[in-house]
Amino acid sequence: MILYLGRRLLGVAGILLAICAITFTIFYLLPNDPAAAACGKTCSPERLIEVKAAMGLDKPIWEQFFVYLLGIVAGRDYGSGASATHCGFPCLGYSYEYSLPVWDLLVDRLPVSVSLAIGSAVLWLVLGLSAGITSALRKNTVIDKVLTVLSVGAASLPVYFTSIMLIWGLVRTAGLLPYPTYHEFTDNPVSWASNLLLPWTALALLYAATYARQSRTSMIEAMAEPYIRTARAKGMPALTVTVKHGLRSGMTPILTIFGMDLGGLLAGAVITESIFGLPGIGRLFYDGLLRSDQPVILGVTLLAAFFIVVANLLVDVLYAYVDPRVRY
Repeated sequence: MILYLGRRLLGVAGILLAICAITFTIFYLLPNDPAAAACGKTCSPERLIEVKAAMGLDKPIWEQFFVYLLGIVAGRDYGSGASATHCGFPCLGYSYEYSLPVWDLLVDRLPVSVSLAIGSAVLWLVLGLSAGITSALRKNTVIDKVLTVLSVGAASLPVYFTSIMLIWGLVRTAGLLPYPTYHEFTDNPVSWASNLLLPWTALALLYAATYARQSRTSMIEAMAEPYIRTARAKGMPALTVTVKHGLRSGMTPILTIFGMDLGGLLAGAVITESIFGLPGIGRLFYDGLLRSDQPVILGVTLLAAFFIVVANLLVDVLYAYVDPRVRY
């Protein structure tokens, strides 16, 4: 296991380095000039040269990339002399729009995205797995057909449509819930949950449909295995056979997609956060795209890649505990 984790961690570092290099090169090839945007419309050519030098954009791309990587592990300074600005470890760049280190912006927005991701993940797991397992155990019955139709219908609804309908129906028409505004969990847990219930539901309905169909297929295959018949022949209770033997072995594909989904949401749900006005990482990424704030876009991209590869690593490690047949 130690050797396996060592190889995987080296792979994680290589993937992050490759993503950083590709994203950095794409930004370099874009026609937009960040220095011109930061300098303003009345910027003179002499002033533009000074701004480029202060932002480090006057150097070759390979040197800019090396300085960027070095800044991640050791920090870096922007500008020189009395006007120099220090960006401490881990320096993911300096936002042109906010005039703040990108890492500080990410840390400030991260609690919102984590709250959104964790809450919606709990909902979609409960709804999706319950529906999928029930369909598998009641295969080809009316209940199975109804749940299948509902899951297909929910999967067909885009998250922006569901979000708008929830706001219109529960906030503006019925007045049952407040319009979502983020509150710290430590300040008021009840207000925190009530204000995030709508975005949780919007995301959970979409993801639960996928998990319902996947868990149904996995459970049907697992319950047809020979060891299930053996467990039943030994006189084991039906609940023990279903949960301990069928559900554990059927959860391997669920863990795979869960790692991808949760890792992606931890780095921000762009559409959901934008519709509900939540100041998370997804909204930060969207604003960065509108304003061509390249350091912010690059920082969010690296954070998203980090969450996804780490989530997949944890899922691979959990395989051995969920399914005893898996060995490393």
